[in-house]
Amino acid sequence: MSGAEKLVCVTGASGYIASWLVKLLLQRGYAVKASVRDLTSPVTFTPTDPQAELIDPALKGTLNVLRSCAKAPPKKVVFTSSMASVLFNGKRLTPDTIVDETWFSDPDFCEKSKLWYMLSKTLAEDAAWKFAKENGIDLVTINPGLVIGPFLQPTPSMSVEIILNLINGGGQTFPNTVYRYVDVRDVALAHIQAFEAASACGRYCLVGRLAHISEALNILRELYPALSVPEKCEDDKPPMQVYQVSKERAKTLGINFTPLEVSLRDTVESFKEKGFIKI
Repeated sequence: MSGAEKLVCVTGASGYIASWLVKLLLQRGYAVKASVRDLTSPVTFTPTDPQAELIDPALKGTLNVLRSCAKAPPKKVVFTSSMASVLFNGKRLTPDTIVDETWFSDPDFCEKSKLWYMLSKTLAEDAAWKFAKENGIDLVTINPGLVIGPFLQPTPSMSVEIILNLINGGGQTFPNTVYRYVDVRDVALAHIQAFEAASACGRYCLVGRLAHISEALNILRELYPALSVPEKCEDDKPPMQVYQVSKERAKTLGINFTPLEVSLRDTVESFKEKGFIKI
């Protein structure tokens, strides 16, 4: 590659995934131009004003970047989406269900269910695809699940905070929830592979392991016996069903998913290193 071809722009570069992406790009010899959003406006799962706090920033931020791309078309645009824009359509999930890139969340279902974060991600990805098609932009989307693993920023991201709150709670119950875990380093690498591979196109679901939160807590209990890990579920309902997420397209990017045990261990080591827990 020439010097010009080794130049990339990373938006939201202070974020959890993007900071790892910048690190890996620099290690590969890329020159990186980075932009950041207002550091005082983090994403939330529980907005008081969903339109102003989640939906508008997601849509406007996405389209602002793509409009800039339309003026000076880059080689390729890799858009960080989410499994939130894949899964939430009201379909029944069973152990035999295989979720893949053909699935799209339904905005009406998300709105009726007050799934505001899922709605914002769904609308943003939909807008990105429409704009890219209308303006001839080569777009790829990466759709990760719950991103965990070590963090480079001084404070943990929203996804990693889920783990921190569970192990910092001191005997709290845990939610009856199934999470779609993926390591942040795998997500960052997938962005680079999608950018570099001429054949990469469309969407890529990234879920290394799908497991009930109790399974992750059991792993943490074994790794760190001194941790105060909750042992009781917050309700008496049957455990949420585990389904399947296809890894076929992720494999075409050369992604070999980091084991959940490694991701959880490295997450906790980051908490220790940055002073969020003492064990």
